[in-house]
Amino acid sequence: MRTRPIARLIAAAAATLLLLLLVAGGWWRFARSTEVALSRVAEGAVEAHVVGPATLQARVALSLSARSNASVRQVHADVGDQVKRGQLLLTLDDADLSARRGVVGGQQEALQRNTEAARATLAKARAELTLAQAKQRRDAELLAQGYVAPALLEASEAALAAAQAGVDAARAALAARAADARTLSQEARYADALLSYTRIVAPMDGVLVQRLAEPGSMAIPGAPLLKLVDPATLWLATRVDEAALARLALGQRASIRLRSGEILAGRVARIARQSDAATRELDVHVSVDGAMPARFAIDQEAEVSIATGAQRGLVLPLGALLRDAAGRQGVLLVEGGRAQFRAVETGAADARQVLVREGLRAGDWVVREPAGVRAGQRVHAATP
Repeated sequence: MRTRPIARLIAAAAATLLLLLLVAGGWWRFARSTEVALSRVAEGAVEAHVVGPATLQARVALSLSARSNASVRQVHADVGDQVKRGQLLLTLDDADLSARRGVVGGQQEALQRNTEAARATLAKARAELTLAQAKQRRDAELLAQGYVAPALLEASEAALAAAQAGVDAARAALAARAADARTLSQEARYADALLSYTRIVAPMDGVLVQRLAEPGSMAIPGAPLLKLVDPATLWLATRVDEAALARLALGQRASIRLRSGEILAGRVARIARQSDAATRELDVHVSVDGAMPARFAIDQEAEVSIATGAQRGLVLPLGALLRDAAGRQGVLLVEGGRAQFRAVETGAADARQVLVREGLRAGDWVVREPAGVRAGQRVHAATP
């Protein structure tokens, strides 16, 4: 029957050991002081930034289209090509327009021959007028001397009037041919203009970024065939909340991070004066200092960070921020040797520190790196 006292002793020993373990665990968790790095909340300055997504755009971008319905005969350039002003980029079928120009040319040749005939007719009429004038003067002199009858002079005067009318008619015919020549000249210029529209050339130096036509496809007036941009006018377009408008100014420095990983320097080049009524945002354009990378794509994504100047206030290390189980932003404030969660409202931040708007006072101590530290835990400052 000795087994019962032994069992009781074993049970008591186990309970005592469990109690000791619980006490030790509680001391380890709540009574033991953990060494942590602390930071003191103090007045300071933070370089404020306006950060947002952006896309690469070009201030000078041209869409080239046809001015008449025609099929595409040949495309002479491709996406990515550097082109020069006046360089032939695309040709359209010109069979109908060439035929029309040929008809006008034939009409001009025929008119030229008719004009030459009209000039000859006028010259003949003028010669006949000269003869009629001479005969009329001679008959008038003979009549005055009594050598001819009055009827002969009347016939001479009638012939003179007819010769004058012939000159007037020939002159009018020549004027009509000249008017016809001017009309055909206008039609020829119009036909030449239409024919020139079948040759689409580069209106400026640039880079071809879109090719929307292939040989055999139909070109429709106004529908883009090619898109050309001037690489010297590339900039980043971003949208900024209108609440930040007062902090923005032309010429402010900006950092541009492309999705390719490249980081470029830039400056604010344009600030829109029209805000989006739905999103309450406005467009801001950032130009690039220096040259763009050799490889770029229109509408390429990037991130823009605009430096809007230093802001002063209470600052603490950016790494001191954390969130509690409810998702509130805060810090571990050290009071009475314990770390206590304190919700805070923050403002501008840079890569190292952040402004605190509410929740802390100057002189407060916070845990600099709260990872692994729990609210309520005893802490002490780490030895420098």
